[in-house]
Amino acid sequence: MTTLESEYTVRVRGADIFTTDTGGDAPAVVLLHGGGPGASGLSNYSRNIEALARNFRVVVPDMPGYGRSSKYVDHDDPFGFLADRVRGLLDELNLPTAHLVGNSYGGAAALRLALDTPQRVDRLVLMGPGGIGTTRGLPTDGLKRLLAYYGGDGPSRDKLAEFIRTYLVYDGAAVPDELIDLRYQASIDPEVVANPPLRRPSGLRTLWRMDLTRDSRLRGLRTPTLVLWGRDDKVNRPAGGPLLLKMMPNAELVMTSHTGHWMQWERADLFNRLVTEFLSPDSTLAMS
Repeated sequence: MTTLESEYTVRVRGADIFTTDTGGDAPAVVLLHGGGPGASGLSNYSRNIEALARNFRVVVPDMPGYGRSSKYVDHDDPFGFLADRVRGLLDELNLPTAHLVGNSYGGAAALRLALDTPQRVDRLVLMGPGGIGTTRGLPTDGLKRLLAYYGGDGPSRDKLAEFIRTYLVYDGAAVPDELIDLRYQASIDPEVVANPPLRRPSGLRTLWRMDLTRDSRLRGLRTPTLVLWGRDDKVNRPAGGPLLLKMMPNAELVMTSHTGHWMQWERADLFNRLVTEFLSPDSTLAMS
């Protein structure tokens, strides 16, 4: 039986980070959500928290800029900013180390945190992470749609529904209207509309910094890492999976067919099983 969830807000370096926590003494797993409009920790991982909580303490923050957390993000170094705030959250929760699971934007933050302070991360799970080979080609159609959500005529429910059902998942018909409604309402928070958390890089320096495969530390990062990627991902190119496998010394890669950018949602049973096995102390997948 899983521990009942608790909710609280943690103050980290001037930012409020809203967090859901299953508690307990089991090893801590921090789930970092993606950066799509209206995203939050609970909405992104709604099909995973209960399953993972059978074996782990599951900590699910709303990333800065999203949900019930403070809306400011440093756009000159967004991944470094997010990594710093997540590390501060670990400090406030008295967690010297934790497993990090990150989807897309959250995957980039998790990887940057591991690059900056590898001693704080036990194991990494990266699902279609951002920041992988982003300077090696033009943005995908999905990423362009994501970055354009607050442009033009501004946000709308139809625009969000098209983005989620066409670009985030393989089978758009599987996404319920209730999920679209929930994310749309979150996406039109006045603070978010005034200062969207995810935007086009402001210059070449920022663009280069956000491509984590350009970071010389990546080839020396020995953190055991499970890379998960949907073969039909239209936001972050699936070619990023083999690239990480080639560059990271202790990486394992699983790619799945008929899966888009939301593997944890579309293939929840498989995702929960793979992550639980990988993060278990006796895992045969995690090499070190």
